[in-house]
Amino acid sequence: MLRIFVLLTLPAMAMAQVDQGRPNADFAPAFPEQTRAPALPATPVTVETFASGLDSPWGIAPIGNGQFLVTERSGQLRVINPDGSVSAPLTGVPPVADDGQGGLLDVAVSPGFAQDRTVFWTYAKPVRGGAVTAAARGTLAADGTLSGVQDIFVQDNPARNGRHFGSRIVPMPDGTVFITTGDRGAGDGGTLVQDATTTHGKVIRVNADGTVPADNPFVGQSGNDLVWSLGHRNMQGAAIGPGGLWTIEHGPRGGDELNQPKPGLNYGWPVVSYGINYRGSDVGRGQPRAPGFEEPVYYWDPVIAPGGMGFYDGPYTEWQGDLFIGSLNPGALVRLKLADGKVVGEERLLTNVGRVRDVEVLDDGRLLVLLDSGSVLRVTPG
Repeated sequence: MLRIFVLLTLPAMAMAQVDQGRPNADFAPAFPEQTRAPALPATPVTVETFASGLDSPWGIAPIGNGQFLVTERSGQLRVINPDGSVSAPLTGVPPVADDGQGGLLDVAVSPGFAQDRTVFWTYAKPVRGGAVTAAARGTLAADGTLSGVQDIFVQDNPARNGRHFGSRIVPMPDGTVFITTGDRGAGDGGTLVQDATTTHGKVIRVNADGTVPADNPFVGQSGNDLVWSLGHRNMQGAAIGPGGLWTIEHGPRGGDELNQPKPGLNYGWPVVSYGINYRGSDVGRGQPRAPGFEEPVYYWDPVIAPGGMGFYDGPYTEWQGDLFIGSLNPGALVRLKLADGKVVGEERLLTNVGRVRDVEVLDDGRLLVLLDSGSVLRVTPG
């Protein structure tokens, strides 16, 4: 039987801010409401447990008929059925480096999945010298087997530290695929992140077969042909919203960022940041901004430790166009209201469920919320 409970909270006072605690840094935002936007009126929601018993799940994606693919970091790809039951592991998934923050990570399906049955996923790939972020594709058969499995992206410069792999994968209707990567835990000495010839701390864009799109910003220049944008720390959220791709990345102590990455632009890490290092020292220049670096659309200090995210397009009008983000620390579902590309309000929901790894917006207007603890919650607004 499903465990059902209702969260009802009092509406926030007009223009009050979400209770976040003291910031770690004393930087002033570049523009109003770049951080600590006004609190939105609280949304009453009904929450039920849809599935459970998963082993450190990381990504979830719908495949139609009420079914979902879900990854487990230890290397299993499973199907969740409409009744919440979970399948045995699908065959054909390549070995993963289940070390630290690595393992089997995100999963997504092609826009034409009903016809082509193409599945994409990201994972920590074991290679000589450590592990790298990689992305692969395969064809899902009706019997649950993956065939034609091939890597479409393999990161350069392996590391052994098991940190900051990213990563999300977003297949596009034009046949290209966005992949987000992390700085592999290099901290504020991460020179590879600012090096356009590498794939650390970058948004990557490839064709669905792994070839280079001819209109990528560094094609024919001195950069890596696969790089779309650079200067990112550890992007664990990505979604298509107003104007195209949006990403969200972990800062250190403070400085989690929401960005709308544009081709060829630089988002500053590790030269500038709205946070500070874990040990309390300055990041890079000790400044939040500098010429040549793009401003984040929004940032958090203290952090929310963001996971996956999705834009709402459903029948509940109060949420229409809003962005939902999983929070790993302190743990919650974060709702942002946007207007003209800026954040104008924030709400924290599900603050008592633990670490939220991913969120999926369903066609019927409900949300699926993936928890690190191994459960999938179904959230109904109103």
